[in-house]
Amino acid sequence: MNKQEGYIEVPGGRVWYTRVGTGEQTPLIVLHGGPGNTHAPLKSTLHVLGDERPVIFYDQLGSGNSDRPTDASLWKTERFVEELACIRQALGLSQTHILGHSWGTMLAAAYLLDTRPAGVSSVIFSSPCLSAQRWKEDADRLIARLPKEVQQTIARHEERGTTDSEEYQEAMKEYYARYVCRLEPLPEVLAESRRKANKDVYMTMWGPSEFCPTGNLKTFDYTPKLHQLDIPALFICGRHDEATPESTRYYQSLVPGAEFHVLENSSHMGYLEETAEYVQTVREFLRKVDKR
Repeated sequence: MNKQEGYIEVPGGRVWYTRVGTGEQTPLIVLHGGPGNTHAPLKSTLHVLGDERPVIFYDQLGSGNSDRPTDASLWKTERFVEELACIRQALGLSQTHILGHSWGTMLAAAYLLDTRPAGVSSVIFSSPCLSAQRWKEDADRLIARLPKEVQQTIARHEERGTTDSEEYQEAMKEYYARYVCRLEPLPEVLAESRRKANKDVYMTMWGPSEFCPTGNLKTFDYTPKLHQLDIPALFICGRHDEATPESTRYYQSLVPGAEFHVLENSSHMGYLEETAEYVQTVREFLRKVDKR
């Protein structure tokens, strides 16, 4: 499969991208999660779509193979939206599909609803977070299902501001093993991605853990705007996802004509946990849109 990679100048530095595939169908650009994670886990699954269309993966500024500036003022949604616009322009993506996962769905929503870009054929919201408050409320309910001592550890360290403690990190693992990735052992691509991730970006924008939003995204809420989306949309999540099926279904209900799919044996990393079904669902949705 043909592959091309390089760097693109964006506000704050250079981002690294790779384009996989030479298929004739409309390209797909993939927005990874985090913030501060890398493209690698999603590429390990979605590169197969390159048999039908070019698929573009990139590491957002600050993480992976991209530049890692230390100016914390760069870590805001508006700059990542500008970054995406720069990448589309540099790669000549006059017509494209967009797939965002987790934080990538926040970025996709902000890009589509704040800048109203031309030439976006469809959007896929994979394990979405479109309201930080709703995410936190869901997380609180999920934490309540954990063993009592784990709940107490989480509450104690968040109250004391000692979330960098080893005890809190261990408690986090309990949550992650149920609601983030249920595979045991964890795939090597996740470990590799974490080594190349940027915790400063994550802490500045989100917070010390998946279930404790304290950064500048803690007031993020695009639910009042979702009805304005006027392109085909697919919402997909896992049955055991921290992006709960209930919230994902709610977001889908706000977008006219949007589709919804649940992976019954997955949590947040459905693309790694049920790869074949995830790829098939995405592939069929993109094919359907391309035929319109």
